[in-house]
Amino acid sequence: MAPATAPFHADSEARLDALAVLSQRLLEAARAAGADQAEVSCSEDAGLNVNVRMGEVETVESTRDRGIAVTVYFGGRKGSASTADLREESLAATVDQACAIARHTEHDPAAGLADAGLMATDLREFDSWHPWAVEADQAIDLALACEQAGRDFDPRLENSDGASIGSGSSLSVYANSHGFVGRERSTQHSLGCALIAGRGADMQRDGWYTIALSADELESAATVGRKAAERAVSRLSPRQVPTGEYPVLFSAEVARSLIGHLLGAVSGGALYRRASFLVDSVGQALFPEWFAIDERPFLPRGFRSASFDAEGVATRDSSLVARGVPQRYILGSYSARRLGLQTTANAGGVHNLQVAANAGDLDAMLAGMGRGLLVTELMGQGVNTITGDYSRGAAGFWIEDGKPQYAVDGITIAGNLRAMYQAIEAVGSDVDPRSHVRTGSILVGRMTVAGEG
Repeated sequence: MAPATAPFHADSEARLDALAVLSQRLLEAARAAGADQAEVSCSEDAGLNVNVRMGEVETVESTRDRGIAVTVYFGGRKGSASTADLREESLAATVDQACAIARHTEHDPAAGLADAGLMATDLREFDSWHPWAVEADQAIDLALACEQAGRDFDPRLENSDGASIGSGSSLSVYANSHGFVGRERSTQHSLGCALIAGRGADMQRDGWYTIALSADELESAATVGRKAAERAVSRLSPRQVPTGEYPVLFSAEVARSLIGHLLGAVSGGALYRRASFLVDSVGQALFPEWFAIDERPFLPRGFRSASFDAEGVATRDSSLVARGVPQRYILGSYSARRLGLQTTANAGGVHNLQVAANAGDLDAMLAGMGRGLLVTELMGQGVNTITGDYSRGAAGFWIEDGKPQYAVDGITIAGNLRAMYQAIEAVGSDVDPRSHVRTGSILVGRMTVAGEG
């Protein structure tokens, strides 16, 4: 039996053609209704998701979704409406609703399309279309094998939060009244497992997952299960550490959250609202002199590779941080106008960030730290982007003589992001490839750790 998504994959180019034609019809309807500018986003998605637990199938879900969004501008007045219905009367009503909303909104001089001269002209693909012809039965078998490999690893793994497989394909077209039409297609597949070690009050949970644009780049089911098992068992019998100030090494999978806080603080919306601790920070030293972050939109099989952003603006390789100094903000056209600047082609987010390493792998980082805290999990939302104050629950391992000694749980790590960024001593080469923010482990030389006493 062919998978339900097979027709979707087989005629993806024809479907993109149809979405492009639909977008032009909607733009023409918006112009006929009096809009001086308009933009349309059309998308189709298909997916399969399977969840199993304790050797039993919990859910099997096959999805097909469609979305059509129309935005119109009457001078500086903006209106948006959306639908998933392709009937003519529904499409006409969507345009009418967008126009009606625009006529009743306040004039905003920053509203409107991105400048026509910034539209992308070199449109290309980045090897991001790799459909996985996986049937539900096959996906179930893989998920069950993944969980079983983990549960078989150690007799202390008596319980499970289950294993899951996801496979999705997405087609999208963005078009606007500048004459720009951009088409994209991408796939993403994942396999994950979460296991519970120990009993009663001594139970510990951890897991592992793999994610890729192509199924042949996923880790095997057995590997994912074993890694989940190793991580869960390693957290048994946790201790606390005395409250004090220590070096803190953020493992790669949690280190990218530190970069995420930076992105939020230098994004246009926070800046023009003056709701960021990094207002007016461009050109001022924030990190050590060696620290650098680059944006690379054109990476083959990159999670966020794109020739254009959500407004059709051409993307480009650029530096976000160089020699420890922020080089620019992260802006779409609206926030850029509010700030008196130009868009950085980041409407919709950043495209593949690479944090430069200055150290070796995790073992080398631990050896270099000598004594301190390795953080492998963060909890809570205790980050104030207005002041930069940072306080989060954490778990991980206490390190002595460059080696993990015991698991640590029930602690809080605290500081201020500005001071934490300046105190970064090393970035490892152990890059976690499962994100568009590619960074290795990050060592912060000193943070407050609240534990016992």
